[in-house]
Amino acid sequence: MIACTRMYNATPAVADAWRALIERVSANAGVPLDVIDYPAPAPLADLWDRPDMGAVFMCGWPFQKRRPGPQIVAAPVPTDPDCTGPTYCTDMVVRADAPFRTIEDTFGGRIAWTDRGSQSGFNAPRHFLMRYRDGDAPLYKANVGPLITPRASLGAVLDGTADVAPLDSYFHLLLQRHDPETASRLRVIARTECTPAPVLVAAAEIDPGIVGALGDAFEAVTADPTFASVLHDLCLRGFSRIDDPSIYAITDAWDAEARAAGYDLPG
Repeated sequence: MIACTRMYNATPAVADAWRALIERVSANAGVPLDVIDYPAPAPLADLWDRPDMGAVFMCGWPFQKRRPGPQIVAAPVPTDPDCTGPTYCTDMVVRADAPFRTIEDTFGGRIAWTDRGSQSGFNAPRHFLMRYRDGDAPLYKANVGPLITPRASLGAVLDGTADVAPLDSYFHLLLQRHDPETASRLRVIARTECTPAPVLVAAAEIDPGIVGALGDAFEAVTADPTFASVLHDLCLRGFSRIDDPSIYAITDAWDAEARAAGYDLPG
């Protein structure tokens, strides 16, 4: 079985920390996992189709839409003080030296987005911006996307291609910890509501007993002092089991609300 943390491999050092954590969890669970890199632009949808997934990060919105759905192993609990438990949000970021002070200041400019299937990079910012819409008039003169990855989205802001971009708040935490030079060039001017975080999933074909053993091992990390250093590096309090997958239905609800309002793109 494979494990993959591509969604949150914010830097090479972060990828190394993920590999170290997963290899130890795998050993503790007695479940062999082959940690693969699977770098962009390889399509995440193809990764999520693999029948040998054992612990692969998956965005909550695609998880909600998949039938048959994969099995949840565990969800990360970031150290973000604004989000409780295994949740995250989207930071709306601009260049640190930009004149914008509020999200309204960016209206009439250019907004970046990552992918139509992304909760943090598309669905959440679109839902957040709906409150500012007045009829059918767009808020922005241009949409810049799809840019696929959070790195490309923030890069569009830094190189001037876009004025504002959505950035996964947990990815942003990792960037601030491990790439402070880049993070210091960004400024948050708004945050969306928190929603359930992306989850580590196993394929539907995997024995539920194996999934349960992995879930127990990930959850045990939270209280194990020998994991404290790697959790610190990964900006995590630990991991949590998700007993009710229906909490991810909020992603579809936000999409339906936007579609009903004729609001296709975030801008």
